[in-house]
Amino acid sequence: MGLQVVVNFRVIDESADWLLVDKPAPLIVHPANRKPEPTLLGGIRHLLAYEIANGACPAIITRLDRETSGLVLVAKHTAAARELGRIFQRRAAAKEYLAIVMGWPEADTWECAAPILRAGEIGPSSIWVRQIVHPAGRLCRTRFQLERRFARDGRKFALVRCFPETGRMHQIRVHLAAGGHPILGDKLYAGDGSEYLAWMADGWTPQLRERLLLPRHALHAARLALPWNGRWIEWETDLASDLADFAAGREICEIAGVVIWNRHA
Repeated sequence: MGLQVVVNFRVIDESADWLLVDKPAPLIVHPANRKPEPTLLGGIRHLLAYEIANGACPAIITRLDRETSGLVLVAKHTAAARELGRIFQRRAAAKEYLAIVMGWPEADTWECAAPILRAGEIGPSSIWVRQIVHPAGRLCRTRFQLERRFARDGRKFALVRCFPETGRMHQIRVHLAAGGHPILGDKLYAGDGSEYLAWMADGWTPQLRERLLLPRHALHAARLALPWNGRWIEWETDLASDLADFAAGREICEIAGVVIWNRHA
């Protein structure tokens, strides 16, 4: 009998219309065109099997990259998905992320409004998804607030709170890298992208560990707020344990990606 692998996520809040979960890294949200692997959507379908049998149709509303941890909002049915989509489309929701960045930003608060686009749109790019700052890109804006500066093993880092006012692909990661403070562990944007290509070819190696320090980028969806049924709802989740350990100077326990699921507030 084969090994059964199920999905680890924590349910933060739940209603008849939606489910809010805390997604760990490196759990992928949707199935990818690779070998079969656990997904958040698959875990949610397993969790809501009874509701699905009675007409529910879960849909991910706030997507996160594989390596980004934190809050994900899921609509339970089509009507809720439609209304939640409208809320985000008119930018009536508020999202906050926490990131550990390389170096010490000089300012305590700043913003970046640099337009971004896919690198392959203006020239050859060996990484299809890689985005860059470019005048021809789509307008986007991110505000940043310094939480604290710290040092580890003689190197400087900072914990930064990020407020994306638009929702472009990799927006926070690109804006921080463009400002000279890329996110710790970011294979795509901590350098020229060669780390990502090396990871795709050989996996997580001692050489990549020495260059990136963490096996995933240090970005966490920490807060989400939106209007729903006439009231303002806010949710928060603590910084993921691997990132909190790094910021506190503790030893990091690298996870292998085998995960379990549970349902509790």
